[in-house]
Amino acid sequence: MTTAFTFPGQGSQTVGMGRTLADAYPEARAVFDEVDEALGERLSTVIWEGPAETLTLTQNAQPALMAVSLAAIRVLAAQGVTVAGTASFVAGHSLGEYSALAAAGSLTVADAARLLRTRGQAMQEAVPVGAGAMAALIGLELGAVEEIAAEAAEGAVCAAANDNGGGQVVVSGDKAAVERAVAIAKDRGAKRAVLLPVSAPFHCPLMAPAAKVMEEALAKVDIAAPVVPVVANVTAQPTTDPDAIRRNLVDQVTGMVRWRESVAWMADAGVDLFVEIGSGRVLSGLARRIASGAETMTVGTDEDIKAAVERLAVSEVNSV
Repeated sequence: MTTAFTFPGQGSQTVGMGRTLADAYPEARAVFDEVDEALGERLSTVIWEGPAETLTLTQNAQPALMAVSLAAIRVLAAQGVTVAGTASFVAGHSLGEYSALAAAGSLTVADAARLLRTRGQAMQEAVPVGAGAMAALIGLELGAVEEIAAEAAEGAVCAAANDNGGGQVVVSGDKAAVERAVAIAKDRGAKRAVLLPVSAPFHCPLMAPAAKVMEEALAKVDIAAPVVPVVANVTAQPTTDPDAIRRNLVDQVTGMVRWRESVAWMADAGVDLFVEIGSGRVLSGLARRIASGAETMTVGTDEDIKAAVERLAVSEVNSV
């Protein structure tokens, strides 16, 4: 069994996530304490008590999701299931790439939390509220969506932002252009084409001001070589080089999340078990559609931990 650990992105957050881990395991509680201290506020209270509107704010959701993922990683490690001993690769969807890097020892939890708070604020401030939009086009492959986005742009910005796999591609850009893309996609046979309830047009050229902010922030942070390769969003290729990781994180702000290609690359490299670490099950569903025959597991609750330790500890022994 060859395993990859994957880490979810924005949209997977729910009020109360990670609470059972923090209540059951001191290692998990310590992660939330580290994040609170790094940010100088009790983000853990927002994570566990809400309100949902506050948790959903980009600058809160991003470090919050990372905290839940790393809490699960710490608990697994305390039970003998380490990233280095279990996973052949790690990857994360958008902000989840920071979680993947922290899990693999490339970033500290505190630095990841501060970077994600900066990232969330910068992405929110890059475009005036209401000026941008994102839409999910379901039932069309990437090439068709790129043609639709180019046609819809009409001199404005409209670009493929997430190639999630399974015929799910998200476009991002100026609101009017994205709305045109939705209309064109429906005419071109999309099963669904809907605007998404997001606060900014992520992963498109409109995010250039945020990319500049992140370039400056990342230049001040130590990035170590991860203990296993990280498959980057913008390249869909593995790397352990700190300089490449830094560049990828900057490029990721404006670049497309190549999730379909990332999962397909890992499957071609022999991965047959994708373990989603953190809140939700979105990536597990995508993995099953992209990598036919692959198994998936989710690790986000106390019950999940017990099942994962039983399964992954056996896999680790068998792989030796």
